[in-house]
Amino acid sequence: MKMPALAALTLLGALALTGCAAGTTTPVASPTPSSTGSTAAAQGDTCAGVSVVVDFGPLDEATITDCAATGDAASVAASKLVAAAGATTEGTVQYGDQVVCRVNGRPAADETITVEGAAPFTESCQGMPAAAAYWALWVKPSAGADWQYAQKGLGSLEVKPGQSVGLVFTTGTETPTPGS
Repeated sequence: MKMPALAALTLLGALALTGCAAGTTTPVASPTPSSTGSTAAAQGDTCAGVSVVVDFGPLDEATITDCAATGDAASVAASKLVAAAGATTEGTVQYGDQVVCRVNGRPAADETITVEGAAPFTESCQGMPAAAAYWALWVKPSAGADWQYAQKGLGSLEVKPGQSVGLVFTTGTETPTPGS
């Protein structure tokens, strides 16, 4: 009885690793932000692709908003859409691209992060970021829905046209939603 369960788990693990190694083959219609995407996303107009919001919060960078094209794909990797919106992400040594450590180099390796009630620190990107300062990954299932914490990491999250994906750098005990 234990052998079939072990075999099934091994097969699932192998399939998951194959997907990670091969990457996604779902095409993104445009590797760069759409020319009208920022305007459409910022004004709340309907986005034919996926709305992307990157909110740097206290890191003092401009918020990125874009409508990333998805072409004819039924779903696209969130990591590709964030990149298409003009944001580069860096994962952690331990968790790879599942846990976002930096976006467009922020917080920088030599940037001191100060959070009320915590000792100042710098982010090394070795493991899980500090609970007091991290990039939160959000999804919105439809234009009229509320933002929800993503249940998968950036590297494995797939989103569909009409949905939204957001990254917010948050500090302290409150986690604001993208663009709030």
